[in-house]
Amino acid sequence: MKNRLVIGLFYLIGLIFLSFGISLIILAGLGAGPWDALFVALSNNIGLTVGSWTFIIGFLLIIVNGLLLKQKPDFAALITMFLIGSFIDFWLLVVFSDVVFVLVAFRIVLLIVGILSCATGIACYLQSNFARNPIDHSMMVFHKLTGKSLAFSKTFLELSVLVIAFFIGGPIGLGTVLVAFGIGPLIQLFYKPITSFRGRICTEPSVK
Repeated sequence: MKNRLVIGLFYLIGLIFLSFGISLIILAGLGAGPWDALFVALSNNIGLTVGSWTFIIGFLLIIVNGLLLKQKPDFAALITMFLIGSFIDFWLLVVFSDVVFVLVAFRIVLLIVGILSCATGIACYLQSNFARNPIDHSMMVFHKLTGKSLAFSKTFLELSVLVIAFFIGGPIGLGTVLVAFGIGPLIQLFYKPITSFRGRICTEPSVK
């Protein structure tokens, strides 16, 4: 029971950190991460909220990940996408709805804090096998199928989505480059110590 509670906390806290980081990156206005640039572009061009597109694209990725692994799609991951999408809309439409950041220096700080928050959040909720974010599960699928590191896998996928986001008018800029090249190595950096910390308070085996 204790182990399940601990893992559940890692999962929930991780999603909160991730959604908060995504929101800060978008609010910084210096270019969103590739996936988020895609969601913002879809929201601007078609309608619906950024959180709604996070859920929709997540659903499609669940199908693709299942096909690549030749397994039954992990539809439980819809819970994760619903939570992330809801948290993102909460931060953007409720908490920061009337906030405008003007100073460039402050926006850069927001961008950096957002990236660190995203990497920390991903490293946290990857401690659980339950309902992984299909975006980051794609990273794990690529890692498993190719044998490449988590850092390489994340960076490769981010750059691929970046190209798509660019062509449909996503907010591309300094932040996009930093997320594309920086978040993968940061996940790799944070994953091991967080896993070690989890191991000290939870007797279940660490997630590989």
